[in-house]
Amino acid sequence: MGIHENKFYTILMNILISFFLVFTFTGITKTFSQDKLKILFLGDSLTEGYGVAKEKSYPQVVKSYLEKKGVKLTILNGSVSGSTTASGPSRLKWFLKAKPDILFLALGANDGLRGISISTTKKNLEETIAIGKKGKMDIVLAGMMVPPNYGPEYGTAFKTMFSTISKKKKVHFLPFLLEGVAGEKKFNQEDGIHPNEKGHKKMGKLVGEFLIKNLNIKTSKK
Repeated sequence: MGIHENKFYTILMNILISFFLVFTFTGITKTFSQDKLKILFLGDSLTEGYGVAKEKSYPQVVKSYLEKKGVKLTILNGSVSGSTTASGPSRLKWFLKAKPDILFLALGANDGLRGISISTTKKNLEETIAIGKKGKMDIVLAGMMVPPNYGPEYGTAFKTMFSTISKKKKVHFLPFLLEGVAGEKKFNQEDGIHPNEKGHKKMGKLVGEFLIKNLNIKTSKK
């Protein structure tokens, strides 16, 4: 995500006064050993950790959260600022040799901002998921939204696209990666777009709790 996305988050801040999210998931496929877990995060600048130290990005917060639960794991961050879903398949193929156990797929926000067709974004995400499944990964899909000025038809289609894909492809679904962070000044950098350290900490806790709750990850501590 780049500097031209201020408009998106300015509008999003105004409309996210109240947003009810329910975690849904399908397709638990395996139980993960607590000493061999490897998670690949594939996203844009939100997941890359733009503007914060690498160790403060939410994927690293997830690592710390799971380690406190007694899970030994490796985190791979294959995220690139400004990327769209078009880069998903090729980037995931590059990581296949690493044999990740879990794919956390957080792409799509830039597609929405650029007004890319829903069918194209859907195709790219489904292709990425197919590659992940072929690589025997358990998959979590993170959803996003577009501002209302993109029109109700596109906005609704974009929002529901993620849940539709998750049901069709039987993958775990986290409806909104920025829950409790978007629109909250104290959790974002001065640009109003990218989360600060506090924001990443909140996101990491959100994702960590989701993984523990919805995937078969063995823990040895409460």
